[in-house]
Parts: sequence; structure tokens; C-alpha cells
Amino acid sequence: MTLEPFVSAAKSTRLPEPQVQEHGAACICEKNKRVSNCRLVDGVCWCDSVGSGVSVNCNTLTSKCLLMKAEMTGSKSGRREKPKDAFEDTDGLYDPECENTGVFKAKQCNGTTCWCVNTAGVRRTDKHDADLKCNQLVRTTWIIIEMKHAERNTPLNAESLKKFFKDVITSRYMLDGRYISSVLYEKPYITIDLKQNSTDKSPGDVDIADVAYYFEKDVKRDSIFHNNELNISIGNEALSFEKTVVYYVDEIPPEFSMKSLTPGLIAVIVVVIVAIVAAIVVLVLTRRRKGKYVKAEVKEMNEMHRGLNA
Repeated sequence: MTLEPFVSAAKSTRLPEPQVQEHGAACICEKNKRVSNCRLVDGVCWCDSVGSGVSVNCNTLTSKCLLMKAEMTGSKSGRREKPKDAFEDTDGLYDPECENTGVFKAKQCNGTTCWCVNTAGVRRTDKHDADLKCNQLVRTTWIIIEMKHAERNTPLNAESLKKFFKDVITSRYMLDGRYISSVLYEKPYITIDLKQNSTDKSPGDVDIADVAYYFEKDVKRDSIFHNNELNISIGNEALSFEKTVVYYVDEIPPEFSMKSLTPGLIAVIVVVIVAIVAAIVVLVLTRRRKGKYVKAEVKEMNEMHRGLNA
């Protein structure tokens, strides 16, 4: 797979907290604070996800679709070199339609405007009218989390950093370590690759899209966990981040048209085209002038020959 970024900037906006866990509940959902009506069933804490009412098992991560829907409750607005076909969430938070299983429906709409999404709920097509057909929910098989830490004089210990993030992802988010493809550090950037094909994923495995969403919320200090903030420390030194970007790679490339490209990228393309045209014009003019010079030289030589013969 070749490398090429699909550029955009999605910013997170903290919305007012939706309804949280009720006082006097039979249990507390440690892995999701955006729930209500919690109860113990055979020793397992089950709660209703805010906004959808879908029952969620508090022993595992809640699906990203249900989390986004819960976050949108009470507010209907919200904006929150890579592999080829890797793209960023340019739309941010929206009120999604979820299946009863908690996964995103392939087609999402906002009024009469609709688009297709992947399993991470990220738009992968241009926006169309309500007649748009989304034949399948395309799986996101590779998620790239890129973080830029705050300025510091010395680089972090790469091995300690790698161990920390692998331990956190496997223990806090319960992701099988085999789905953590790599953790790379190039000061000041930390890049985490999560890869999970549908054929590799077992029924009990958490999805990398849910893991990435929980992780992004933790890094941006808007944790979904109940009273359990993530403290990122490398070598007993707290680490803060200036920027976090998440890229998505689907098993089928996204279907964006040229009109959906960012103005900046379009400007670059225009500049390149103008430069190429200018170079061609200069080349043509140079050749024409050279041709005229050759013709004039030949004419003078002929006149000299005629003079000598005379």
C-alpha cells in the first residue's frame, strides 16, 4: 500500500455532559459514565446507554456509535505522511443512527443530507441527498493515532514509551496485543498503529474503532470512564499533548470526489498545474527562437556562397 495523506482538521469540542449514572444504582459502569438505569444481572453490571436506551455490558467498552449518540444528547450540534486512502474525521461529532448491536448504520443522515460511513462512523463519501445508497458498512482495518507532545529539551525514552502505551491499550481498553501493530517515537511525534481485519477479530474482541475513540477522549481530558482519568507518565514524568490526530484506513478506499478536497489541497494542485503549463510555454518559445536563429544562419551562409561564386 502506497503512502499519501488525506488532510483535514477535526477539533474536539467539549459538550455539556449528558445524563450520567443515577444515584442509588445497583452498580456503577466503570467503563462508561454516559449511562443510566444500571443493574446487576448474574453478577454483571448492565446499564442503558444515554440517548439510545440500548443496554450495554459494563465489563467491556461501549461501541463508538452509542457513545457518540450519548454525547449528542441534549445538543444537536457539535464539531469536534499517511497511507494512501487514509482519511481523517472532518465532520466531528454528529447524532448517529446505530444498529441494535451498537454498530453504525452504513448510511447516516442529517435531515435531507446523507453520507456513507465506515465501522468507525467516519464519513467515507461525499454528502448527497436522501436517495444515496450505502450497500455495506465498510470495515476500518487500520487506525493510526498520531500525537505531538509538548516541547521538551530531551527526547523521551523510546522503549519506556512503547511499553507504557502497549500496557495501557491492552489493560485499560482490553485490546488484544496482537492488534497493536507498532508504537513509534520520533520526537515530538508518537504514532500508534492498530490493525484488525474482520477475519482476525474474534467475537469477544473489542473493536479498534472503539479503542481509538476511548483513547482519544482520554488524551483530550474528556474521559468516558467513570472517575478514572488516564495519567500519561513516562519515567515518572507527566506527559501532555499539543495535538492528536486519528487517521482511518478502510478495506475499500473511500469515495470522495475532487469537490470534497480541502481548499488548501486544491490550491496546491492549481499551483502545480500552472507551473507545468508555464514550463511548457517557455520550452516552446525557446525552441521557436532557436529555429528562427538556425533559419537565419542558413540564409546568411547561402548568400555568402552566392557572393563567392559570383
